[in-house]
Amino acid sequence: MRERRAAGVHAPLCALLCAVVCAVLLTGCRSPGDRGPAADTAAAGVRPSGYGAVFLAVGECSSFGAIAPTEVPCDSERAAARVVAREDGRAGNGPPCPATTDFVLHISERRPSADEDGDGAVPRGYACMRGLRPPHPGDPGGGGGPRTIVGDCVQDVGGGRVREAACDGGGERTPQFKVVEAVATRADCPASTGLYVRLGGERPVGCARPL
Repeated sequence: MRERRAAGVHAPLCALLCAVVCAVLLTGCRSPGDRGPAADTAAAGVRPSGYGAVFLAVGECSSFGAIAPTEVPCDSERAAARVVAREDGRAGNGPPCPATTDFVLHISERRPSADEDGDGAVPRGYACMRGLRPPHPGDPGGGGGPRTIVGDCVQDVGGGRVREAACDGGGERTPQFKVVEAVATRADCPASTGLYVRLGGERPVGCARPL
């Protein structure tokens, strides 16, 4: 009789322990994919727009100020311009910026909060920037930008040099000539050409007519 009572007491306890062990095993074997939509969204770790693995990479944005560029999200109130091209080395030795670039940011070796590989250093290079809002000095006739292109107006400052001027006369300089065509050699310019402007590229000669 004593042995039967002992078996009757231990049977429910054993069943309960088995149920607990099974629950633990099932929980431990559940895959990460069973965490549910909320867990998956949190694990995605989506970065805010404007921040990337490379400091001021193509498509990212900078704040105002060309001396000490700061990378900011493109939808931020501080965002002023977007990177349209990014090159290593010095701007004078590298590929030219796209034709309608508004300005160039020269990036020297320094230690910003974000960089390529996390070591705090950014290699020397330059970023070709396009403003997020008008006016765009890099547009034809805009009176600025790092390149002179067809449609730009210039002022002859002597010694074979020119300075860009806004075609509408709204800038600091008075426009005297307008670049109407880009050609391979001066001989290809029309007879109305009054000034030859160096443009660079495959058609390095700009034919400018007097205004």
